[in-house]
Amino acid sequence: MGLRFGIGLRRLDDVARSAQEAEDLGYEFVCTGEHVFFYGPINNGLITLAAAAGATSKIQLLSAITLVPLYPAALLTKLVTSLSVVSNGRFHLGVGVGGEFAKEFDACGVPVKERGARTNEALEIMERLMREDDVHFDGRFTSLDGVTLAPKPPTPPPVWVSGRSDAAMRRAARYGTGWLPYMYTPERLAGSVETINALTEDREPVEPGLFIFFAVHEDGDRAREMAIERLSIQYNQDFTNLVGRYALAGNPDECIARLQEYIAAGARTVILNSACPGSYIPENERLLAETVLPALRRANP
Repeated sequence: MGLRFGIGLRRLDDVARSAQEAEDLGYEFVCTGEHVFFYGPINNGLITLAAAAGATSKIQLLSAITLVPLYPAALLTKLVTSLSVVSNGRFHLGVGVGGEFAKEFDACGVPVKERGARTNEALEIMERLMREDDVHFDGRFTSLDGVTLAPKPPTPPPVWVSGRSDAAMRRAARYGTGWLPYMYTPERLAGSVETINALTEDREPVEPGLFIFFAVHEDGDRAREMAIERLSIQYNQDFTNLVGRYALAGNPDECIARLQEYIAAGARTVILNSACPGSYIPENERLLAETVLPALRRANP
C-alpha cells in the first residue's frame, strides 16, 4: 500500500466546506478528535464526521480519536455502524482511552481508572455485534442477552488504535487494523511497530500509522512559534522543548525531511492536524498538500 495522508478538521463552524476542501486538495483522509470537555472548543467526532460524509464522496473519514470508555459499548456500536452505512463504508474508527482531562470522565460517570478495561471490553463487544446475530455477553461493564444489531455494515470499519503506552500496543495487536500513535519520535515509532508485530498472533499485521500536529511556513522559525503557541494552549503545558521532538514544524524542506524519518520508521498512513492560528489553517493545509506531500509521494512510491 502506498502512502496515505489525512488532515484534521479544525474549523468547527464549517465542517462541510472544510471536508470538501480536504477532498479537493487530495488528502486521503479527513479526521477529527473529540472530548466532552477540554481546554478549548472541540466537537463530538462522530457527529462531525457524519456532516463531513454528507458533503464528500471519496475521502475516507477517520475518528482520531473516539473516546471509547465514555460511551456504553452497545450505543457506540450503533453509532459507528450507522456512520459506516451512511458513508458507504468510508468510515474508519480511531480508538483511545483518553484520561488527560479527568473532569469529563467525572461528568460522564466513568471512573478514569477503568478507562483501559472499559475500552478493551467495548472493542470485543463491537467486534461481535458487527459480525454476529443473537449475541450473548456477560462482562464486567456490559451484559447482552441475545441481541442482534441491524443494519450491520457491509464490512466492519477498520479500527485504528491510538495511544503511547504498552497497554495501547497490546490493544492494537489484539483489536487493531492499524496503529496510530501520537507524540512519538521516529525511533519510538519503529520500536512500537516491532513490539506490536511480536504481539500479533493469528491476525493480519497491523498497519503502522502516525498522528502528528503540524505547522508549515516558508519561514521555519515562524512555523515553530505557531506550533509552540497552539500546543501549549491545547495541552495546558509549555511545548517549547517538545515541538521539535513530537510535532512537525518548519519550512517545507524541513517538514519533508522530518516526515521522511517517520516514513522510514514504518509509517504508511500519516494523519496531520494543524497547530497554528485559525486564520492560518487554510494556508497551512494548502502548503502541506502542495509542497510537502508530493515530494514524499515521489520519494516513496
